[in-house]
Amino acid sequence: MTADIDWIAADWGTTNLRLWAMSGRRVVERRASDRGMGVLGPDDFAPALAKATEGWPAVPVIASGMVGSRQGWVEAPYAPVPCPATPRMVAVPGDPGGRPVRIVCGIRQDDPADVMRGEETQIAGLLAMTPDFDGIACLPGTHTKWVRISAGEICNFKSLMTGELFGLIAGQSVLRHSVGGQDHDPDAFLAAVSDAMARPERGYGGLFQLRAESLLSGLDPAVARARLSGTLIGWELAAAKPWWLGCDVTIIGAPALSSLYDQALRAQGVPAALMSVEDATLAGLAAAHQQFKTT
Repeated sequence: MTADIDWIAADWGTTNLRLWAMSGRRVVERRASDRGMGVLGPDDFAPALAKATEGWPAVPVIASGMVGSRQGWVEAPYAPVPCPATPRMVAVPGDPGGRPVRIVCGIRQDDPADVMRGEETQIAGLLAMTPDFDGIACLPGTHTKWVRISAGEICNFKSLMTGELFGLIAGQSVLRHSVGGQDHDPDAFLAAVSDAMARPERGYGGLFQLRAESLLSGLDPAVARARLSGTLIGWELAAAKPWWLGCDVTIIGAPALSSLYDQALRAQGVPAALMSVEDATLAGLAAAHQQFKTT
């Protein structure tokens, strides 16, 4: 089976490393490691890659994500918008382990200031699978990205810290005692989205109310979690309204989170298309690999 492998795709983030042994566009084998950029020093990347790819042939590696940050293996400079969605790459010197390693560059926006690293590969994948796409890509996550795409270019984008705020509030604030579990109440979620968009001050004033209702009336944790999530996503949709109103939107993200954004957008009359993170990432890395082969 290893004889079929002709390149390796890597999504190397802050906390995790995901690898795919590839034969053209076909996945031969998947692997994952907790050796993300955040736990590695400058001299640790090559050994981490060697261990994670043990048994695979010395074929080219195309990597995206925080591995190309200033604190990563090799800094892959940001390309300024507007720019083609075609991946740009830098080489890791020395072909570690006998493998050429290329890291995809991130994207920058100077006014208003913003950056992305990793999502640009998913956008390249979106365009590889739907070349005529003209609209908005929504990439929900720790820092959700709303990206305007037209004529094969990334025009501009906006980042919102909704996922990180949810994690902090649900995991470290007093509300951690009230929003436990992973259950979700869709009606409570959509009501909170609507309320947050129409009356943002009420949503802010209602955060501690979740704790009080939990103590005084036994508020269901699933309802509390849905109301917190709906409030934060509602605020995000209000802030990002110029990015989705009247636009074609494709959501690229994890299934559960993408479903929440899909529900919230549909409630505003915006039907969104859904694309998996893995599909978009692999299509983008495959486009980068094709560029590597031709240059």
